Amino acid sequence: MLFTSGEFLYAFLPIFLLAYGLTPARWKSWTITLASYVFYGWWRPDFVALMWVSTVVDFACGRGIVRDFARGASGRRWVWLSCSANLGLLGYFKYANFGIDTLNTVLAEFGRGPLPWAEVLLPVGISFYTFQTLSYTVDVYRRQAEPARNIMEFASYVALFPQLVAGPIVRYRSIAGQLRERRHSLQAFSIGALVFQAGLVKKVLLADTFAIAADRAFGAQALGFESLSALEAWVGALAYTFQIYFDFSGYSDMAIGLGLLMGFHFPINFDRPYASRSITEFWRRWHISLSAFLRDYLYVPLGGNRKGGLRTYANLMVTMLLGGLWHGAAWHFVAWGLYQGVWLVIERAFGKRALWAAMPAPLQIVCTFTIVVFGWVLFRAESLEAALEYCGWMFGQGARGVGPVLAEFDRTQWAAFAIAPWILFACRTTQDHARQPKAWWAIAMVLLFVLALVHLQHVSHVPFLYFQF
Repeated sequence: MLFTSGEFLYAFLPIFLLAYGLTPARWKSWTITLASYVFYGWWRPDFVALMWVSTVVDFACGRGIVRDFARGASGRRWVWLSCSANLGLLGYFKYANFGIDTLNTVLAEFGRGPLPWAEVLLPVGISFYTFQTLSYTVDVYRRQAEPARNIMEFASYVALFPQLVAGPIVRYRSIAGQLRERRHSLQAFSIGALVFQAGLVKKVLLADTFAIAADRAFGAQALGFESLSALEAWVGALAYTFQIYFDFSGYSDMAIGLGLLMGFHFPINFDRPYASRSITEFWRRWHISLSAFLRDYLYVPLGGNRKGGLRTYANLMVTMLLGGLWHGAAWHFVAWGLYQGVWLVIERAFGKRALWAAMPAPLQIVCTFTIVVFGWVLFRAESLEAALEYCGWMFGQGARGVGPVLAEFDRTQWAAFAIAPWILFACRTTQDHARQPKAWWAIAMVLLFVLALVHLQHVSHVPFLYFQF
């Protein structure tokens, strides 16, 4: 079920909020869990069973660790079981197709036929909820989190529908107290509604508008164009750069807002990332919950920066390589992760400073933003070869004149391109506004929200980009 669908906005959400409000406090976790299963199973009910497997396994592992501690044992075997189960499920559903396709390509080089294989369908959100359940087991093992009191409390954490399918990645220890007892107030509810509205506005009025230009640019050859001019290639790359931010930060805003409606306080996921002055800073501001997860559960266990310079560089590269692969089972995602890792290593060698750190602040932002844009080309392209070809177009190795991108521009797209830089580089974030909401901002969000709802009646639904991860 999509946050932007009529089923969610006009049926599921109102019914859930009414039921949640009428449910006694001791049973609210049941309401959350059952509603979340309906939300997640709306498309494929059988995938709820898969999520339930992760829930049961990690709840049992957490209990097993506590029992081992009581007997003086390490509890490590339960961590291994959790890692094997979660990464095994993730590996099969997310990477089996990629592995078989790669193997078939190698076999074809030796004149052998492809292996018979029925394509595996990727369950929505599996990358997010497996990371969450895995982090629970590890945190219990590290004594950084108390185990869940009962299976229903843990199930409500895993299935919590606002952030279930695209984050932010919420660790159990950060909301354990809220799962047991939450404060509900009219002020928090109203702020949550405004944050949700802001997220929907970002998604519908901005991200989906940029998606038109981005899709035409990156799909130019499918539309019958051999290449793009440098200008159109840059416009397409910028369109995707804006799209992915407004799409993903919009979803995060909606998740945070829905959480507030229910009394939960989720961590922020974006903090003006495109205003960063280095790639190191960018990764402290972009998809913050994933960056923190990779740092705490991968980079630090590998040794972090504690074992010398070369080992630190290797750890950074491995972390970003696996971070790229987490986003998708394709070589261009691997290349994107390596690309990010190389820049982080270079900056680490210069004392976590960008190569352009001596420039004035605005130029530092421009340089960093340009590096990020080229990274998004790797991320968006259908393949590594297509990404390299697209980068060539950006440097003038393509066609001349107006092609499929600018020829289809309308006033809405021009307006979006004019507004986006102001929002990204000059405006306060949604969370900044939500801390002390001004009347003008609240009124603007309500009016824009209504406009977005009207717009949704006349367009087809565009899934959130991070649903595919």
